[in-house]
This record gives sequence, structure tokens and C-alpha cells, in this order.
Amino acid sequence: MNSPPVVRFLDRSTPPHVATLILLAGLSAMAMNMFLPSLNNMTEYFQSDYSRMQLSVGLYLGISAGLQVLIGPISDRYGRRPVVLWGLVIFLIATLGCIFAPTAEIFLVFRMIQAVVAVAMVLSRAAVRDMYEQDQAASMIGYVTMGMAVVPMISPSIGGALDASFGWRGSFWALFLMGAFTLWLAWSDQGETAVQSGKSLNRQFSEYPELLMSPRFWGYSLTAGFCSGAFFAYLGGGPFVGSEIFGMSPFWVGVYFGAPAVGYFFGNFLTGLLASRIGIIRLVLTGSLINAFGVLLSLLIFLVGQGSALSFFGLMTFVGLGNGLVIPNATAGMLSVRPHLAGSASGLGGAIMIGGGAALSILAGASLSPETGAMPLLAIMLATSSAAVVSILLVYRRERRIA
Repeated sequence: MNSPPVVRFLDRSTPPHVATLILLAGLSAMAMNMFLPSLNNMTEYFQSDYSRMQLSVGLYLGISAGLQVLIGPISDRYGRRPVVLWGLVIFLIATLGCIFAPTAEIFLVFRMIQAVVAVAMVLSRAAVRDMYEQDQAASMIGYVTMGMAVVPMISPSIGGALDASFGWRGSFWALFLMGAFTLWLAWSDQGETAVQSGKSLNRQFSEYPELLMSPRFWGYSLTAGFCSGAFFAYLGGGPFVGSEIFGMSPFWVGVYFGAPAVGYFFGNFLTGLLASRIGIIRLVLTGSLINAFGVLLSLLIFLVGQGSALSFFGLMTFVGLGNGLVIPNATAGMLSVRPHLAGSASGLGGAIMIGGGAALSILAGASLSPETGAMPLLAIMLATSSAAVVSILLVYRRERRIA
């Protein structure tokens, strides 16, 4: 599709407006990290331990990964719009379950159901690829996720403030209200973008091997997975480092914790500005190197005994900047390997990324203690950042061979 689609805001007979796509992606990001400053208070409320409550991150990501394998083919078969709307309805029900859960175990069950909001993230990207060609899609995904970056940048701070004013449930009430508004907006604005395939679900799933046999799909997916893996490890261990190692209050953990989103915002801005000019693969390589550089520098500062909250959280902006360059461009790359399977590619690629993130989040949370300091977390982040650089170099080699 060479000409840009006609889009009219709040007209569901046309493709969705970029504002709707931003809010869909932003709600998914908000659900992931808004409540993190409250983990200690939630641990006390449920009379549990931190490692159990920290599973609300790892289990959420794991379920999200599994769902994304299903979301893509289902949306390719039935369309993006109905899958998004039903996903948001289930998310609202699960959020109420989290609010009124009487025990930690019941809370974790509803928290896992909340992961259905992954439909908003996956299908906002797939809708962009439905509407635009590869490099232009990378630019549009960059703008969508640049707007989305504002949400995780401020949501931990808002979560910390809500915790101070209303307790830990304040964050979940905010998620419920935002989810209800997003549901109304999606109903009013999101026109269908997928071309109905007419294939059965079994046929849709049978086409996964076509993606799995593509070295470029794996290269882009693993690059996105490893690069974002550094952030997901930070997601699992960062609150512990702030509260237990540096003794910060929930409010200040929320303020400092949003540092990567600042870099992520600018990374996505650069993607939107440059992707159609210089191509996606150069931006992915640049972002992977920046991501690894930030983690390496932070690790070296701790090794010489000068680590602080400011250095730890401040250098996470490089992780955010690298992810802002890598994720939208690598996503556009993996969706363009087989354009007729854009929804399936978005779901499968997202599952690889989020599934790896779930494992890294749990590993990071389990490896930290007041005695170890931040070193295990930084070591995990450096390993995944380095793997991202290797993965995109292999894609570089493959594309040069094809050329």
C-alpha cells in the first residue's frame, strides 16, 4: 500500500487514528509497571513475602507471552477490532478482581488474567503494518511507541503518588478507569485494518512454520527480545534495588524508576524521524550498541565502588534509548518478512520478546539481596544486551547475502 490510508477520528468505518493506537499501546505499558512502587506495601497487606508478590511481574509477562502466540492468528482470522474489544472487556473484569482480591494467591490469579491487555499492544502494531509498507511502518510504529513511552515514564510516579494517597489499590482503580476509556475509544474509532483471510484457525496456526523457518524473522525477533530483555530484567529487579538497597520511598522509587522511559521516548522520536531515510537495520544496530554501553558503564561504576541511585537509574536512560531505536525497527522488520502474516508475526515475535522478559524478570528478582547489591541485575542486563548486538549482526550478514 503506497498511498497513505484515509483516517477520520472517531469514525470506525476508517482505520484507527494514531491517538487511538497510542492509547492502546500505552494502556498495556501502564498495566505492566504502574503498581511497581507499591510492591512493598502489597507484601505487607497480603502478609506475604516480596519474592511472591514480585511474581506479579514475571507471571504477568509469562501469560502475556503465551497469549501473544494466540492473538496474532486469531486477529488474522477474525480481525483486529473484535479481538481488541473483547480483550479490553476481560482486562476490566480482571482489574476489579485484583482490587478486591482477599489473598495474595487470588490477586496473582487476576493479575495473570490482566495480561490479556497484551491484545492492545500486539494489534496496535499489527494495525500499523496493515496500513503502511516496511520503512514507513517503522516510522509510524516509532511515533506510536514514542507516545506510548510517555505512559511508562510517568506511570510509576503516578503509582507512587496514588499509593501514598489511597494505598496500593489506587493504581488499580486508575487502570480500571483508563481501561474503560480506552474501550470506549476503540469501539468508537478503530475500524478494521486486516484483510479477512478466510482461513480456519488451524490453517492460521499451520503457517507459523513459514515464519519459524525464516532466519531474518528469528534475527529481528531475538534482537528485540534480547534488547528488551535488559529492560525486563530491570523491571523485575529495579524496585528492589531502589527500595531495599538504596532505601528509597515508594514515591521516589516511582520517580527514579521512570528513567528508561525518557530515553525510550527520544529513541522512538529518532526512529520516526530517521527510519524511512536510513533504513531499519542501521537503527537496530545503533540501538543495540547504545543499550549495551549504558549497562556496561553502570556495571563499571559499581565495580569501582561508586555506584549510587543516581548512577544506577540515570544510566538506565541509555537502556531506554537503545530500546526506543531497536523495538519499533526490529518489529517492522519481523512483520515485513511475511507481510501476509503480519498479525501472526506480531504475536509470535511479541511472545518471544515477552516470554524471555518474563524469565529474566523472575531471574533478576530472585538473584538480588541486600548483600549482593545491584551487581547480579547489571550482569544479567549486560549479557542480554550483548546478545542483542550479536543477533542483529547476524541479520546484517543475512541481508547482505540476499542482496
